[in-house]
Order: sequence, then C-alpha cells, then structure tokens
Amino acid sequence: MKPKNKNVLSDKEVLPPSLFESGGYHDSLRLATYYNKETNKTLHFLMNNFSLSATTIAAIYKSRWQIELFFKWIKQNLKIKSFIGTSKNAVLAQIWVAMCYFLLLAYIKYQTKFRYPLIELSRILREILLDRVSLLDILSLNSNSLFKLRFSDDPQLEFF
Repeated sequence: MKPKNKNVLSDKEVLPPSLFESGGYHDSLRLATYYNKETNKTLHFLMNNFSLSATTIAAIYKSRWQIELFFKWIKQNLKIKSFIGTSKNAVLAQIWVAMCYFLLLAYIKYQTKFRYPLIELSRILREILLDRVSLLDILSLNSNSLFKLRFSDDPQLEFF
C-alpha cells in the first residue's frame, strides 16, 4: 500500500513470524509506521485490519491513549478501588458519584481558598461528617489551630 499522508512513513503487508505460525495464526498482517510530529516519535502499528487507513489507525490509538489517561486519573483522584457492580449502569453510576464528590470538593476548596490538597479536605470532611460543626469555620482555621482542636481535652471540640 502506498501511504497517502506524509506522516505515514510506511504501510505494508508482512508475513507473521514463526511465533504466530506455531500458535495457529497463518494470515498476513499489516505493519504501518507513523511519525507523530507532536511527540517527535515514530510509532509502529501491527494489525490485521486492511480496510482502515494508517492515519485513522494512528488517530484511534491516540484516542485510546486518552481513554487510558482518563482511567489513570480516575484511579488516582476519585479513589475508586473496585467497582461495586459489574453492569454498565453500576460502573457508570459509581464513576458519576465519585466525580460529583470530586467536583464538590474542588468547588469547596476554590470557594474557601483552602490551601491544602483535596485529599486533606476529604479527610477533614470524613472526620466531621456526623458532627454539628460549620465546615467553613473548620476550613478557615490554620494548621496549628486544627492540630490543637484535634488533640483537645474537650470532647465537643474533638473533630479528628
């Protein structure tokens, strides 16, 4: 196949290595080499799809990588360790709830000008969730005041 795009360095049909032959794969494969200007990298795609262009394959791969980065962000920021359900609806519901929680934390941090990371805000919320205290009052305290409250002798003031 002759490349139509100047970023496609080569696009050719190749025979499978003996490793594939021993596993029962005997069809020919397609090897497309694509140069990405943004990252200054040469990418090699080995596939059995002969109908899509090499540029389309590169775009699909780029989109797939964005999805991988999104799931990495979800795991790092939304703290979803495992999914409660396995159905599509259960997984989506859990992701949406976690995203809403994250966005509410980010909004509270922005509105109160809280200087610490969101994980610290999440810890504070977890500790005072069932207490009758004002979140704004707690967030306006500095770290020394929070430390004093945490280890106070007065049970009404022990938030943490």
